[in-house]
Amino acid sequence: QVQLVESGGDLVQAGGSLRLSCAASGRFFSINVMGWYRQAPGKQRELVADITSGGSTNYADSVKGRFTISRDNAKNTVYLQMNSLKPEDTAVYYCKVELKLFSSNVRMYDYWGQGTQVTVSS
Repeated sequence: QVQLVESGGDLVQAGGSLRLSCAASGRFFSINVMGWYRQAPGKQRELVADITSGGSTNYADSVKGRFTISRDNAKNTVYLQMNSLKPEDTAVYYCKVELKLFSSNVRMYDYWGQGTQVTVSS
């Protein structure tokens, strides 16, 4: 079984910064894409950023230039550095990892973290 543990969510003022972390543990062969999603009240869950095993990144237009996603493969951990936070960034942030459980199986499986609350006040 695979577990994802998220941390770093908090209440901050507009213009502040936070760093989210998500660590994967358990038995698996490899991790492919790691990403962050968020869901605000009354809104659909949306992709914030993701990063491939090769280091290629993708960002939502709303966070480009402010957020940076990175990963530490030795620690099976993905980070989201959030700068210049705005009230509209307020949401529950979820970590998602796409991984292979076995080397002989090409199928990828998605696992989700428990979510961490980010609240940005005006």
